[in-house]
Parts: sequence; structure tokens; C-alpha cells
Amino acid sequence: MKDSELWSRRGFLGMGVGVLGAAGLAACGDSSESPARVQPEVPKDLLDAAASLKGTSMGLLSQKLYSTAANEALDSSIRKFADATGTKIENSLVQADAGDVVAKIDAEVKGGVARDLAFMTDSRFVAQFQALGDLEDVTDIVTALTAKYGEPTAEAKNFCVFDGKWFAIPYHFIGIGSFLRKDWMQDKGIVPKDLYSWEELRDLCLAISDPGKRRFGWGMTVNRSGDGNGMIEALINSYGGSIAANDGKKVTFDSPETIQAVTFLGDIYTNPKYKAMLPTGVASWTDTSNNENWLAGILGYTRNQFSVYADSRTKKNPVHENTHVFSDCIGPATDKPLLLGQSQGFVVFKGAKNPALAKLLAQYLVSAPALLGVAKEAPGLVMPAWAKVWDADPFFTSGDPAFPMLRKITEQSLPLSTKNGLDFPQKASAGQQAVGAAYVLTDMMQQVVQGTAPAPAVTAAHAKMVQIFAQQGLPQ
Repeated sequence: MKDSELWSRRGFLGMGVGVLGAAGLAACGDSSESPARVQPEVPKDLLDAAASLKGTSMGLLSQKLYSTAANEALDSSIRKFADATGTKIENSLVQADAGDVVAKIDAEVKGGVARDLAFMTDSRFVAQFQALGDLEDVTDIVTALTAKYGEPTAEAKNFCVFDGKWFAIPYHFIGIGSFLRKDWMQDKGIVPKDLYSWEELRDLCLAISDPGKRRFGWGMTVNRSGDGNGMIEALINSYGGSIAANDGKKVTFDSPETIQAVTFLGDIYTNPKYKAMLPTGVASWTDTSNNENWLAGILGYTRNQFSVYADSRTKKNPVHENTHVFSDCIGPATDKPLLLGQSQGFVVFKGAKNPALAKLLAQYLVSAPALLGVAKEAPGLVMPAWAKVWDADPFFTSGDPAFPMLRKITEQSLPLSTKNGLDFPQKASAGQQAVGAAYVLTDMMQQVVQGTAPAPAVTAAHAKMVQIFAQQGLPQ
């Protein structure tokens, strides 16, 4: 993941492509395509449906992938669709880890200048946009895709559905995992496992560390970042704590379980015993830092989207062949990891100028031919969100040893439960998603690292969450 500055004025006004400092990737029907890229054909049923839309245009907002080649592959597929349908499609990139992305897009929607279609991470954004009244009902498209491609990934049914209606179309599954250096473990006589407790992982990271060799076991920060947020919340959940109750409406953060988890995590960053496993500057890392340091070969463990795995594979980085992949860790309240994964979901914004074309483009991009080029440039990061798409090409099922684990996550029975009655995924909540966007968890951990005791730090974070939930229409 990366963070970056937000819209330029041109991009914010919907007049150009300057989104988050990244050039928009024009996919107009009269553009020449790259001769080096084989582009998938557009199915006849979509061409027939788009016949009446020839000569029209639309705008797409794409969540920026860590892989530049994957972004280019996506744009190539969009260009093919535009060429085949005789339409013009402007594809602009957005960096979702910028904290006020929801406010920016909401302002565009309310101002009537939003793009027609966007794909955003379902568990982080869809509930917020739906609560703001920014999204069109897309149940008809999901119903049609289900008839064609089977069931969508399990977690999407929680994060994209509100009052029985779909407000996002599952696009692709995002692999999330944990990564260890198996060669470092071998040097210490440690045999890799597929399941660790957080305590086991901490001790393992210390055992494989050797600062003199630039080997630092613990490759995670608690500074403001999406990766920091995700790690902190996963650890707290595994201890039996949670931001909210299962209904997503009531803040329940301040609990003995949360305090126990925060105490454990804070100790890693403050106890001299673990200093040798912490990389230099880890306290100020941003979202790209663990990616960069993992690929540089100086980290023994990190937890991330499969972007780091994909990048090491596609660029033939020697780190790849020395990577041991496992799903996630367990805590006192869990017997199995609470890893759900995430999906990108296509959303059609209220007031879209060309919703018909937007819905047809979404149906094309979820298909195996259109998805395959992107997936090959971002293996493990971009995987099918639909059951039959998984089986449509051998790459998805056997293109990498990690892929079967990812498919198992997409098809697992949900919810996953803790020993003290928490269910994950919990009901999709604009309050929870807004808490993540406000970096309440990382800010809390920073206070602990700087000397605040865990209990008052948790209480203060709980109070902030109560305020945020109230702002999202969920008064406590």
C-alpha cells in the first residue's frame, strides 16, 4: 500500500486526470493500443448491450495498485472495451490510503462532478459511501453476474449488501497474508509452520534477527498507515476485543481484552528485549515502508496485501523464493485466524452521467479474460471474486503455490467467531470504516509507545470512536 497527496484541483473538479498526483490513464476509443499486450475480446452480449451507447463517454476512478504493470494491464483492458464499443472512457487513479478520500469523493458526488464508476475496497469504504447516500443500487448486475459466474467471494456479501440490496459489484479479491523469511528460519534451525500465535511470532522474529547482518525480524509499524491499522485491529480481534459490537452500531472498544492486546503490542516497541528485531526508523514508517524494506531483504516478517509477494515474484527478487506464506496469527480468543481478505467493489455513483455504460464495463472487467492480465502482473494481490472465474483459467488455480490458500479464504463459511462471542465479519458499519480512516488505532499505539499506559490509551481511543460513530449517524 502507498500513501500520497490528494487530488489536484483539476482532478477534484472532475475536469481532468490529476488524482492524487497520478496521471489519469486515458482509455478512449480512438487510442492506439500497445502492440506488446494481448488484449481480451469483449463478449458479444456486452457488445450488443452497448450498441446504443456508441459515441458516449464515462469516467472511471481506479484504486491504485502497488504494481505499475498491473495498473497498465487494467488500462489496457479498459481501452479494449472502449475500442470495441466505440465509447470513450477516462480512467483516473486514486490512492485510497489518503485519509480524506471519502470526503473528497462525496464532495464530487454532491457537486455533480463525480466519475460514473469506481472500484474501492469493500471493507474500508463501501459502507461510508452508502451511508452518505452516494451509491446506486446495483442488485440487478450482481444477480446477473451470479447467474453467469456463480457465487461472489464470501466477505463481499457482508460489506456490499445493505437492507438486502447490493451497492457494490464484487470486482477482484485482494490477497492479504503474512510473510516470513524461511531462509533466516532455516539458519536458526526453525521449521516453518502454517499457524502461529502472536506470542510465537514475536519470539520467532527476535530469534531470527541479527542487526549486524541487517536482519530485523519484526517488519511492522504502528505509525499512521493502512498496514498498521490492519495489524493492530487483527491482533485486538484475536484477543477478543473489537471496535464495535457485532451489529456494527455500538462502540465496545474499551474492554479487558483490548487492553491485554494493546499491552502485548506496546511491549514489542518499548521493551529493550525486542530492540534488536525492530528496523531503524520503524516508528515513522508510512504505508510503503514495509513493502520497500521487505523487498530490500532486511525484514524477517511483515503482514501485507499480496503486493509485496507479487512484486518480488514479477521482478524476480530473490526474496520471493525465500518467502514462507501463512494466513495470520491467532490470539487467546481464537483457534483459527480471523482473516477474511478484502475485495475491490465497483460502485456506481448517484448522478452518474452514463450509468448504463458503467455497469457494462464492470461486467466486462470482472470476467476472466479481462482480469487475467491484471492478475498476472499482481499475482496474489488481484484474484477472482467469483467462483466460476477461478476455474476459467489455470493461472488462477495453479499459477502460484499461495493461490489455493487465497481461494480457500474467498470460499470459507462466515462468520468466524471468537471464544467470547464476536463474529467476523461484523455488520458493515460506516462508523468502523471512519475510525479506520481517522487512524484512531495507530494514534493510540503511538501514545503507548511514547509512554502512556495501555488502559488510559484505550479509554481515550474509545472516546474518539464514540465521537466518530456519532458523526456517522450512530450516536452512542
